[in-house]
Amino acid sequence: MADEGAALRPLVVKCTAGVDDLERCSQAFTVATTALASGAEVSLWLTGEAAWLAIAGRAEQADLPHSPPLAELRDALLDARAVTVCTQCAARRGITEADLLPGARIAGSASFVAEVLAPDVQALVY
Repeated sequence: MADEGAALRPLVVKCTAGVDDLERCSQAFTVATTALASGAEVSLWLTGEAAWLAIAGRAEQADLPHSPPLAELRDALLDARAVTVCTQCAARRGITEADLLPGARIAGSASFVAEVLAPDVQALVY
């Protein structure tokens, strides 16, 4: 258990599933927003089918019993400007910066590697 007075490490969460695997996707978003609410610096990377979730209307279609609405979790992360869509994943799906919701960006593997290799970062992949 972490010391409540200790500073929280930055957290990078990579979500590799979208509505095709909603339970795994929801876990990634739930962990990221819980860390954000706890005061941690958070970065959520959307790869594969998760890339669609940075576009209006996609998360709103998801419904997973006993889980917070995916759109609400996404919006909290967008408000924190903590959402990045993988460059290659976006390109394969025809997603451009203009398609993204405010607070999301597109970036590549060099940016991801820089984030996860920064000092004291914790990275999780779902």
